[in-house]
Amino acid sequence: MADTKGKFDSTAFFRALESTALARGLKWKAVSDQTGVGASTLSRMAQGRGPDAASLALLSAWSGLNPADFTGIGTSAAKAEPLARLTAQLRRDPRLSREAADALEEVIKATYQRLVDRGESR
Repeated sequence: MADTKGKFDSTAFFRALESTALARGLKWKAVSDQTGVGASTLSRMAQGRGPDAASLALLSAWSGLNPADFTGIGTSAAKAEPLARLTAQLRRDPRLSREAADALEEVIKATYQRLVDRGESR
């Protein structure tokens, strides 16, 4: 068996995506309309080609599928860094403009790094 560690299984992802569409009673045109992912991208995926990063993100959000589940890398030990989770939350806040999220992220990252560095020197 080939080593798949660290490789994205686009075929398995597409099959899970296909099952999601089937369960929701949707044709690929509706999936494309709902996600903004082009029909040509979905067609290429059906032929075994992997999606681009933006399409993967959109399809994952739409389907609830976690792309990490389609890699050979175990996710039980992998946890997002607290700083990454925090900045992602800022980006999802509908009350913040992109510029406001950028400004907060800069301040938070600088403060976080300063405090982490201070903690390491003890």
